[in-house]
Amino acid sequence: MTGIRRSGIILQERDRHLLGELATMRVIDREQSKLVAGFGSTTRANARLLALTRAGLLRRFFLGTAAGGKKALYALSQSGAKLIDAPYRGPRRKQDEVLVADFFVAHQLRVNEVYSTLKYRAIPVPGAKFVRWASFCKPIDASNSIMPDGYVEVLHANKTLAAFLEVDLGHEGLAVWKAKIQHYLQYAVSGQFESHFHQPRFRVLVLTNSTRRAESIRAAAGSLTDKVFWFSSFDTINRDGFWSPVWLRPRDDQGQSLL
Repeated sequence: MTGIRRSGIILQERDRHLLGELATMRVIDREQSKLVAGFGSTTRANARLLALTRAGLLRRFFLGTAAGGKKALYALSQSGAKLIDAPYRGPRRKQDEVLVADFFVAHQLRVNEVYSTLKYRAIPVPGAKFVRWASFCKPIDASNSIMPDGYVEVLHANKTLAAFLEVDLGHEGLAVWKAKIQHYLQYAVSGQFESHFHQPRFRVLVLTNSTRRAESIRAAAGSLTDKVFWFSSFDTINRDGFWSPVWLRPRDDQGQSLL
């Protein structure tokens, strides 16, 4: 479908969709762009990302890889955000800057992995349906400092899985995690969740960069509660699948499925 002309290119509906998704995802790599925008090939994705960058709608920068190369990353430019009437909240990195390490970017790309899996990959459970995702730029409640990495709702068998997401890459101490767990427990009994999200209860899905890290945080949670929290690692879900029985409760060593 023909779109509008912008800075020498004809904007397609797919381009506008990609820009809209970047308003949520904040930063994206090529593989994630292929999934959310439906690019059929790497060549096509590279060409379109470059065209949108040259048109001033995307900002491009690079992240160094462990193999010594570099990976291109993309964020909304101020012009791109204005075009789709979205907040300009992406990482403020210089055009074509090469980053050696960037905690925010690494963390956001992991959050995006979960988001794109939930929204764009088929859920292998009959009747299950992605409903919505929410991102946060401030705490979820004025009386509570929690600011989750995301919130998802999935409908299944006339019930809604409502869950906050916490991605951990090993940069927060266990004392910080214990305080965070307490805040979630307080929020669970405050009645504010149902008021804000119109669901009776929630889970907190904690995904970590290693099984060992998941076990450490799970032990910390287990000293305080056996409720609300579900734990796994990216290695585990990449191997077995997000919807497989790869989730552990704070005081139960038997893997469970989310649905």
